[in-house]
Amino acid sequence: QVQLVESGGRLVQAGDSLSLSCVASGPTFRTSAMAWFRQGVGKEREFVAAISWNGNLTYYGDPVRGRFTISRNNADNTVSLQMNSLTPEDTAVYYCAAANVRYAFSGDYEHDYWGQGTQVTVSS
Repeated sequence: QVQLVESGGRLVQAGDSLSLSCVASGPTFRTSAMAWFRQGVGKEREFVAAISWNGNLTYYGDPVRGRFTISRNNADNTVSLQMNSLTPEDTAVYYCAAANVRYAFSGDYEHDYWGQGTQVTVSS
């Protein structure tokens, strides 16, 4: 069992940067692939970024590639999302997700545990 708690979401202006964090509890974090998803109002949940259990492989959704960076620290059970050059289209609730496998990518179905989300709002 893995519990996930996100933090760092807030109101920012277009062009700003923001970093989100997700703290995981449970014994399997270090062998779990991790990911970030987001869901805007009236939109379907969208894949943002994924990282393998050891941090060696990362994968990004097209809308954020080149602007966002996912990373993890297995020593303190955290996964982070650095977001640069934010636009109003990035406004959403951002969710941290964990998989029971070492490698997982963009599918919701690949992830077994979800956090409650943190709101990111980007004003124009």
